[in-house]
Amino acid sequence: FGIPVTTGNAKQVVTVTAASKAATSGTLRAWQQQADGSWKVMFGPVKAWLGRQGIGTPSESASRTPQGTYTLTEAFGIQRDPGTALPYRVTGANDWWVSDTRAATYNTLQTCAPASCPFNTKVSERLQYIKPYYDYAVVMDVNRSPVVSGGGSAFFLHVSVGAPTEGCVAIDKATLVDILRWLDPAQHPRIAVGVG
Repeated sequence: FGIPVTTGNAKQVVTVTAASKAATSGTLRAWQQQADGSWKVMFGPVKAWLGRQGIGTPSESASRTPQGTYTLTEAFGIQRDPGTALPYRVTGANDWWVSDTRAATYNTLQTCAPASCPFNTKVSERLQYIKPYYDYAVVMDVNRSPVVSGGGSAFFLHVSVGAPTEGCVAIDKATLVDILRWLDPAQHPRIAVGVG
């Protein structure tokens, strides 16, 4: 893969290779394990935009993309399901990703009307309105089990607008849709970000 990857039981791996920890862009490839155990590139290489502060340890107070290997278990989007086998949620007007470090629901997707949410909506993401970034998004399972307050939230593989992110990985929409259609929870997909 060219970077450290903890494959575990994964038969699908998405790699994001950066030239240095300070890099704000890198190269994404999607790999499928073959019957003989070898790995074949299915998609890519494509340009991937990374956090404004490069890659490294995830934190709520930093705009960097988490370095390491993470499972991919669910997806969501403003647009309808493009045909992924992952659990996919079409976001509504009251869907939020909670980035309030004091909330019991920190780093989870919650549904509530703005006035009734039991968390600080000013520091959380109202998913339906973050266009076109969240037209399609795959959740990176960073700081999710267990969730550590302040350990970072809302890390996704989402649509690029051609600029660095707040810590997510962003690629062109067409490739992201292709990857969504390819990802299969039965193959335990993972994403790995590293320097190579």
